[in-house]
Amino acid sequence: MEKKAFGKTGMMVTPLTFGTWGVGGAGWDPNPDETRVDAVAAAIECGINFIDTAPAYNAGEAERRVGRALKALGARDSVYIATKCANAFIDGQYVRSGRGDLILSQCEASLKNLQTDYIDLMIVHWPDPVVPYEETFGALNRLKEEGCIRHIGVSNFSLDQLRHALEVAEVEAIQLPFSMVDQKNAGTLRWAHEQGLGTMTYGSLGGGILTGRYRTLKTYETMDNRNRFYPYFREPLFSKVMALLEVMEPVAEGRSATLAQTALNWARSRDFIDTCIFGSQTREKILANVSCLDWELDDEEMALLDQAAQSLLQ
Repeated sequence: MEKKAFGKTGMMVTPLTFGTWGVGGAGWDPNPDETRVDAVAAAIECGINFIDTAPAYNAGEAERRVGRALKALGARDSVYIATKCANAFIDGQYVRSGRGDLILSQCEASLKNLQTDYIDLMIVHWPDPVVPYEETFGALNRLKEEGCIRHIGVSNFSLDQLRHALEVAEVEAIQLPFSMVDQKNAGTLRWAHEQGLGTMTYGSLGGGILTGRYRTLKTYETMDNRNRFYPYFREPLFSKVMALLEVMEPVAEGRSATLAQTALNWARSRDFIDTCIFGSQTREKILANVSCLDWELDDEEMALLDQAAQSLLQ
């Protein structure tokens, strides 16, 4: 599988990163533990060398499953791990805090969960408007000096927040939602790319809505991420995305591809994106999605999809 420079970090990463929010389990469809661990293994076995996880993904369950898969495969040295801090999953709720002592303890727990002695990229999961950046990033600088982490990144930061963070630490990467149904962060990602930061997208499949799996409007439980986090599974966006899928379908059929492959192909083709996070809990879907790297949308197809996304969703 081809690899791309991840900003100026020195990391050479695959255009797709395997995301493990679903592997953690909370807020997603139920699957046996062994199926979720096997999903991590499948991503590694098909050539993906970047794994994204977080302690907030079901109170460390995602990290533990990543650690088990890496140990079973003996693959730690051939895979980059990104995990996060400043966000926790406590009693079924997400709790954000950028306190320095919590970041230090979270890192210690993540190293244990992942069964490793270093983390390639530690990402501040969400900005904390209360705790000074000097405290948050001071803790990360300390972890970097101690060799516990190798690079510092941020997620869900606005451009102004990113600039502030760059004043107090060597932030080398940013992770933001970006997909055909969510392009509001394109400007920030492009700016970061121009500054030499590694850029990675999440929600590349719109929480699953761009796979074509969801064709009927339904109600999800309160903490289901299709209800709590992604707005595409309810009106007015649901109907608009269904119209976008109708435009995508002939493009996908012409490529003998799936809608998911088409959506991932669209995202990874952006010149300001280094790697796109996608998630799945099954080996079959992972192998299918990675096939999006076997071809590229041409200029006409990209223009068609861009126009449709803009007219239907903006």
